[in-house]
Amino acid sequence: MIAAVEKAGHSAVCVTPEETKHGAVETRAEAVRCAELFQKHRKEIDGVIVTLPNFGDERAIADTLRMADLHVPVLIQATPDTPGRMTIRDRRDSFCGKMSACNNLSQYGIPYSLTAQHTVAVDSQAFANDLASFSATCRVANGMRRLRIGAIGARPAAFNTVRYSEKILEANGISIETIDLSEIMGRIARMSDAQAGSKLDQIHKYVSTDRVPADALLKMAKLGTVIDQWMSETQVSISAVQCWTSLEEFFGVVPCTVMSMMSENLLSSACEVDICGVIGMHALQLASQTPSALLDWNNNYGDDPDKAVCFHCSNLPKHFFKSVRMDFQEIIAGTVGKENTYGTCVGLVKSGPMSFARFSTNDREGTIRGYVGEGEFTDDPLDTFGGAGVVRIRHLQSLLRFICERGFEHHVAANLSTVAAAVREAATKYLGWEVHQH
Repeated sequence: MIAAVEKAGHSAVCVTPEETKHGAVETRAEAVRCAELFQKHRKEIDGVIVTLPNFGDERAIADTLRMADLHVPVLIQATPDTPGRMTIRDRRDSFCGKMSACNNLSQYGIPYSLTAQHTVAVDSQAFANDLASFSATCRVANGMRRLRIGAIGARPAAFNTVRYSEKILEANGISIETIDLSEIMGRIARMSDAQAGSKLDQIHKYVSTDRVPADALLKMAKLGTVIDQWMSETQVSISAVQCWTSLEEFFGVVPCTVMSMMSENLLSSACEVDICGVIGMHALQLASQTPSALLDWNNNYGDDPDKAVCFHCSNLPKHFFKSVRMDFQEIIAGTVGKENTYGTCVGLVKSGPMSFARFSTNDREGTIRGYVGEGEFTDDPLDTFGGAGVVRIRHLQSLLRFICERGFEHHVAANLSTVAAAVREAATKYLGWEVHQH
């Protein structure tokens, strides 16, 4: 087991054969010793694997976890028997012992996860897959606790759909740090051009800017510099930004490229101050360790019931695109003028597997709910603006019905990976959210 954990890039904290019999935990005294070791290393421990090479001692397992009081995900693994080795000397019985261990953990109120197969060899590819999924679950569950999100600006008046309960999020360990756009603008007004030089260089390296006026690029660089400084000062990890249409009218650019760069660097950023939207982005990013985007469920694609167009204006991270360039935001340009809307990232999403997620605060019940699922971006032709791609999702019509019947938002977080199950496992078992898997 230690070799399997280390091969996956992790380190192990466990008692040794010098500390307990064979390095196992079977007695009350051994449970105390192991729990003390876990408590000593609690800041290093992201999850616990209970490995059963034989039946195991059900009480010692539960007692250890109760006394350690780590509040991290737990994976139960049982080693399979070999048909030709079933004598009293060789038979493991972990097949049965796993049920007893799970029963005790249930009695103790300790949540746990299971391997895909009831028994699985620790040196198998199947267990390597289990370990990868469990690692993703640990990152999501631990990453959501004590999460700090920056809300930059007020919710646009026309977007009631992104309303949420800050108090419900706080009760779930997620804090919101707010800043008014006037403060952002005030800090920008005090800046010299030179102070934005580093960010301006980053923008030029990030995306093609041939079509964009120099003064607009400098404004973006100043906006990005101020946001970076504020996020560092307030120790927020991710953000949601007001866009329509205050920044365009009163500052003269869209924030899309600045937000795209943050998401590309795993500092997820959502538009329209969609706080719950960026939570979905962050969950997928934690699971996959790759950038997430926020998209609209936007259009049908012909008459294929399992296909749709996902679109945003856009602030998608570069990771999503086949190729990308900076241009102006065609929708808002019709209101405030093209010259005030430069900064959007334009291109088609590359084909490949995708996971999606949406979380919302259920204000009537005081809970967090959501849905997750998987599909794929296709290579189907699409002649449109902004950042867009065609998705294929099995039984899409039932998903769309679910979204509408339950009153979910039109925004959805997406990630180019297959991590929906790990996100749901973390959200339901370890965070206590109500999450549907499509």
